[in-house]
Formats: sequence, structure tokens, C-alpha cells
Amino acid sequence: MASPLNVISPLLLILAILSTGPGFSDSARIFTIINKCKESVWPAITPGENFGGGGFILKSGQSIVFTAPVGWSGRIWGRTGCTFDKNGNGTCQTGSCGSELKCKASGDPPATLAEFTLTATDFYDVSLVDGFNLPLAVTPINGQGNCSVAGCDRDLRPTCPSELSVKLKGKTVGCRSACDVFNTDEYCCKGVYGNPVICQPTYYSKLFKQACPTAYSYAYDDPTSIFTCVGTDYVITFCSPRNQTVCTYHNNKLVCSGSSNNFKSQTTILGILLLVLASLLSLLNMS
Repeated sequence: MASPLNVISPLLLILAILSTGPGFSDSARIFTIINKCKESVWPAITPGENFGGGGFILKSGQSIVFTAPVGWSGRIWGRTGCTFDKNGNGTCQTGSCGSELKCKASGDPPATLAEFTLTATDFYDVSLVDGFNLPLAVTPINGQGNCSVAGCDRDLRPTCPSELSVKLKGKTVGCRSACDVFNTDEYCCKGVYGNPVICQPTYYSKLFKQACPTAYSYAYDDPTSIFTCVGTDYVITFCSPRNQTVCTYHNNKLVCSGSSNNFKSQTTILGILLLVLASLLSLLNMS
């Protein structure tokens, strides 16, 4: 049998389609989370009241949809190598938030983080300040402004310096930050280095930045790493190229990324039926 959360996932997608229309609140943000990795990922969200309680499993190829209100500010990351019992207690190789499936606290580094502040103008970024454990891309759709794709879509684990590597059974499962490993003022941007003038890129942060130019590589890496967008929805994708086309439904429209003007296509009955069919197939796969 499918778990209750996996049953709700495609139903939420269908309800999101059926509820769009003149009465649907344009202030809400639709979050679509997709797992394109070859293995299962356990997404974690804090605060998670609007996101299935803050934690769930996504098997390879699965996706889930949530709606968050303006005013929500939080972070999303993926956990790997998890084992949870029927009560939602267990452990993960990376990204653990204690021993719970539904996170109520930040994840343990290393973890690739997507960070959001939803206001009249949204702020969002992908951060490697706490290290790296999974490729992660944030694609804004249907917004206005500097709505660039943020993220780190390269897998940094195979090239992680040995002194930063987290290994299990000989396999690198994560890449720690220099701050986490060495805990110096220079690497952590603290003490006399606690300002953007003194704290500059280091050897390790430059490695991260070279591989992932639109992700935070250290604490004050703001100019090329934080983005703004107005009235947008978000697609968060694990293990997928940043330039891959992704779509969501909003206000009776199928809205896709992949063009400079955020290509839009008016939803038709066929389009709704196809999405419902895809949701039902996803439901069957989860069982």
C-alpha cells in the first residue's frame, strides 16, 4: 500500500488545477518538488506546516505539489540514504534533521540548501555554505523581475577535495564546507572576517563557485547568488540540469520555463486530462 502522504501528493496536484480560477489567490506560491535522481530523496522543509509537515520521501521520478502563502520564509533541502520506520523515526546519511521524517529543525551539514523569503518581491537562492550533498535547481515560473534559475546542478561529490569529503563504505556521499571542517574565522566569515569587505573568496569557495556559478559559495557571495522575482511559482528539482524545461499549472494556465518570456499556454480540457492521468500514474507507481 502507498503511504498516506504519497496518496495525497497527486491529489493535491489535481485539486490545484481544479481550484484555479477567478477565486484562486494569486498571492499564493505553488511549489513543485521533483526528484530526477536515480535514487530516492527525502526532501525536508522548515518551517514545514504548508509542506506535508516538513518531510517525506520522493522516489526516483516522482514529484509533489504544495502551496505556500506570502510571508513564508524557509529552506528546502534533500536528505539521502534514509531509513525510517512506520512511526517516522530513523536516520539519513546526509541532511538529517535529528531522527524524524518530518523536520522541525535545520539539517545537518553537508546539505545543499534552497532558501526562500516570500514577500511582495520574493528572494530566493541555493546555498553551498553548509556544503553539498545533492544537485539542486530552483526555477521560478510565471513571475516578473530578475527571475533567474538558481542552483547547483553539477554533482560535486566525485571532485570533492579529500579533506572535505564525507565517505561511507568508500563512497563520497557529501562535500563539507571549509567552515564546517576547519572552523576558522576566515572560512566562516566571523570575528574580524565578519563583514563582506574582509571576508573574501577562499580556495575552497572558489572551487564551489567555479562548479556552480549561481549558488552561494560562502557567506557574503551575494551579488551572483541571490535572486528576486515577483508573483512567481517555483519548481525545485533534484539532480537535473538548470536549463531543463519544467512546467506548473497556475490560474488555468500551463506555464513552462525555457524561454525569456516564460512561455505560457492556455490550459485546455485535454491538458487537464493529461495532467490528471499523469497524477494517477504517479499514484500507482507510489503504491
